[in-house]
Amino acid sequence: MSSSSSPFRGSSSSSSHPLQPYGWDDGWAAAFAPYAEQGLVPGRVTRVDRGQCDLITPAGAVRADTEFVVPRDPMKVVCTGDWAAVDADGDPRYVRSLLPRRTAFVRSTSSRRSEGQILAANVDHAIIAVSLAVELDLGRVERFLALAWESGALPLVVLTKADLVPDVTGLSYLVEDVETVAPGVQVLPVSSMTGEGTEVLAAIVSGGTSVLLGVSGAGKSTLANALLGEEVMDVQVTRDVDGKGRHTTTTRNLLALPGGGVLIDTPGLRGVGLWDAGTGVGQAFSEIEDLAGQCRFQDCAHISEPGCAVLAAVAEGSLPERRLTSYRKLLRENQYAVAKTDARARAELRRESRHRAAVGKAAQEAKRGRLR
Repeated sequence: MSSSSSPFRGSSSSSSHPLQPYGWDDGWAAAFAPYAEQGLVPGRVTRVDRGQCDLITPAGAVRADTEFVVPRDPMKVVCTGDWAAVDADGDPRYVRSLLPRRTAFVRSTSSRRSEGQILAANVDHAIIAVSLAVELDLGRVERFLALAWESGALPLVVLTKADLVPDVTGLSYLVEDVETVAPGVQVLPVSSMTGEGTEVLAAIVSGGTSVLLGVSGAGKSTLANALLGEEVMDVQVTRDVDGKGRHTTTTRNLLALPGGGVLIDTPGLRGVGLWDAGTGVGQAFSEIEDLAGQCRFQDCAHISEPGCAVLAAVAEGSLPERRLTSYRKLLRENQYAVAKTDARARAELRRESRHRAAVGKAAQEAKRGRLR
C-alpha cells in the first residue's frame, strides 16, 4: 500500500477509526504517523506465541511473524497489548516495529537469570483478582499492588466469589482487611454467580485497557466471561481444599468488551517477583513512606533508630507490625533484584547492610549498658 493511498494518513480524529474499540486514540495516531508514510498499517497485539502474534488491524484479525522485532533485551519483545506497525499485506506478514509503550506490567522471571518478564503492555487498569474461597493472603495482595503501581496502571482489587461469604458483616470485614493493605485503591467484592459488583466493574473497565491478574483458582476466567457476556474463556474446577486449580488460561489474550474497553486475561501466576519496582513498593506502602518523612534521620532504616516515626506508629498501634515487616521484605527483594544488574545498586545494598549491622550493634551495646 502506498503512503498516498493510506487511510491512516492525515487523520486527526480517532473516534471513527476501526481500531477505536481496541484503544486507538489520537496519541497512537500521532505515534504511528511515520509508519503510515512507509505504507504500514497499525495493529494491536491480541496474543503472542512461538515467534508469531495475532493482531487486530483496520482490516480485521491477522497473524504476523515477529522475527524483525526480536531484541536482545527481553523487556522489548512483542507482548499482548502492544501497538505495532505491520505489513499491509503479504504472506507471511511481518511486524516491523512497536510503538513506544505507555505502561508495562513487569515481573522478574522465575529463572535464575537477571531478567524481567513483561506480562502486558499499554494497560490502564490492573485488576488484581483475589478469591474469597480461601483465606486472604494479604502479603500476596501487597506484592501484586507494588507491581501494579510500578506498571503505571491504576490498581483495583476485586474480591471474587463473594457469594461464598453470605454474611454481609463478614464480607465487610474482609473488604476492610484488604483496604488496610491497599491505601488509595478501590476494593470491590464481586460474584460472577449472582452478578454482585459486575456492573460496577464493567463501568470501571469500559474506559481503557485492563489486565486481569491473580493466582490459579482466583476466578479470573469466570470474571472475564462475566464481563464479556459470554463463555469465551474456559473455566476449570477449583479444588475446595486449597482453592487452587490448573491454569485455565495458558496465554495472554486481548479481547474487546461489549460495554467498551479492552480486557487482557492472563494465566494464573505462581510467582510474582519484583523487578525494579521501588516506586511501586513506595506507593503500595504509602502510609509508611509518609511516616518515614517524619523520622529524625533522613536515612532511617526503621529498625531501632531514635526518633523513628515508623517504629513509633507501630508501638502505638496505628501501624500494624505485619505491614512494616512486609514493607521491609519487599524492599529487600527489590533491592536484590536491581543489584543483579546494577553495580551502583549493589554498592548501595552493601552500604545499607553495614549500616543496619552498625545500628543493631549499637542497640545491643546500649541494652547491655542499661543492664549493668
